[in-house]
Amino acid sequence: MKKTMPAIHYTVDASQTHSHLFQISLHIAKPDSGQVVSLPVWIPGSYLVREFSKHLQNLKAKQAGKSVGVFQDHKSQWHIDCKNTAALELTYEVYAFDNSVRTAWLDTQRGFFNGTSLCLRVHGQEDAAHGLSLTAPKGSSWSVATGLQSVKVNKQGFGEYLASNYDELVDCPFEMGNFWRGEFTACGIPHEFVIAGAMASFDGARLLADTQKICETEIKFWHEKKPAAHAPYKRYVFMLNAVEEGYGGLEHRNSTALICNRRDLPSLDMKKMSEGYVTLLGLISHEYFHTWNVKQLRPAEFKRYDYTQENYTELLWFFEGFTSYYDDLLLRRAKLIDDAQYFKLLNKTINLVLQAPGRQVQSVAQASFDAWVKYYRQDENTPNATISYYTKGALVALCIDLTLRAEGTSNLDNVMRGLWVRCKGGPLREADLLAELEMQTGRSWKKELKAWVHSTQELPLKTLLSSHGVVVHEDAPQMAQRLGLRVLEAQGVVQVKAVLRGGAAEKAGMAAGDEWWAVASAKAKSQTWRLKKLEDLSLLLGNEKKAVATITRDQKVFALALTLPSDVHTWRLSQTSTSLNARTSAWLDGA
Repeated sequence: MKKTMPAIHYTVDASQTHSHLFQISLHIAKPDSGQVVSLPVWIPGSYLVREFSKHLQNLKAKQAGKSVGVFQDHKSQWHIDCKNTAALELTYEVYAFDNSVRTAWLDTQRGFFNGTSLCLRVHGQEDAAHGLSLTAPKGSSWSVATGLQSVKVNKQGFGEYLASNYDELVDCPFEMGNFWRGEFTACGIPHEFVIAGAMASFDGARLLADTQKICETEIKFWHEKKPAAHAPYKRYVFMLNAVEEGYGGLEHRNSTALICNRRDLPSLDMKKMSEGYVTLLGLISHEYFHTWNVKQLRPAEFKRYDYTQENYTELLWFFEGFTSYYDDLLLRRAKLIDDAQYFKLLNKTINLVLQAPGRQVQSVAQASFDAWVKYYRQDENTPNATISYYTKGALVALCIDLTLRAEGTSNLDNVMRGLWVRCKGGPLREADLLAELEMQTGRSWKKELKAWVHSTQELPLKTLLSSHGVVVHEDAPQMAQRLGLRVLEAQGVVQVKAVLRGGAAEKAGMAAGDEWWAVASAKAKSQTWRLKKLEDLSLLLGNEKKAVATITRDQKVFALALTLPSDVHTWRLSQTSTSLNARTSAWLDGA
């Protein structure tokens, strides 16, 4: 081994593309006697124990050229029967066939990995420098993209990389393949965007220009003065995997891994911005905002990650929810969407919360704490028992922002920047938010946070929106919401996916998994209609409110008495006039 290598050094070989196996060698220059190594059980930003060790195999160890014993004492931890007298060499393989942003992937077309899936943690040496050498598949023309600092690499990016510690190493994913690559600067800072799986019609120039606007808007949001000097990174990389179906992202310290439907990418012939492209821009905005709000400002419980188990916090409503509030709002401030498009997106968030009975069961602080067992493990009862800390957290941010603006003392933009200074861009507690709010307004905000965050009280959305020139209309909803159902309609069959608490479907006795085959008016039971789409109920029943629903469950047929309610509504937001008032303009423009 080279003397200049860091004491902890990994070699990652991506040549086994057909078997989807990364081959890893780990050099530990100065091991402890009985050195302990382990693989993380979760990846920061995705709050679920994912058991990455299930894909690790053939772990072997040598010291001074001789094999030494490897003993596993935990699902993801091993003891090496070694001395502290010579360097230790470990070799192992990791199966990589999860096409998501959270783990690792390797085939003949593309490679991707997070360090949490591939890099064993050397206990006791986490704060030492870590090196990583990346080897390309033989004969390939692949290139590499990563936020990690390169030391000596070839033109394609394969070679040596350096991290200051283990946390940095596993917070810099790698993308490999024959991807599209583009570059731009935002506030003088270099940014790179790579995309795997884009079609020939993809308009890369459009995506770069729009992403540049997002980045500049967000850098200036956090750092109004000398943004390039104060941004928490010197270079940033977007890594996007475009697939047939998929959506999501995972933030990292100076990069993000994204996945989207390739049809949501902007096309060369796109005349009008599609809903899918707006959604993609919102995802880019969200993950980029996390560079400050969760990667730097972060829950105090995350000051140092514990990779061996769940890391609990009640603050995801702030870090995910407030980020969700700003992701679309900053698209508006970047002039990528107009007022009407912004209100449509806000309206969707509001209805997602109001249509979830779980908001009356679980506070958004509880939802944050329970993310490990509820949010990432959703089932048919999820909407009845939980509330999303993304959506309700965004509405808490909205309520705080509009209350501050209505009182004329400050706004949430100033509070976020104040928290950056107060917490020195580091660990944050709820007490810090309360202190910053009180400092900027001269009054306590404990009452508001108790009601909005720590209880299941309804948020004062109508009052606050109307005070900012936004009218709330209550319209008749789609049939599924009217009945309290979530369904899948495919091949002429209406399949019940979830039955919402307190709704007409629950009162009738429907259950998740039912197939709704037919319906008849209660007054004319002899005339039964085959039901292929839920929205056809109005056509089949006319003004009748009493019906008989024919459903099948476990090969049995049931006739259920169903009453169609008329007191269910959905929200629709509109502006009071085409020219917004000064308060509304200040909110949307960030003044």
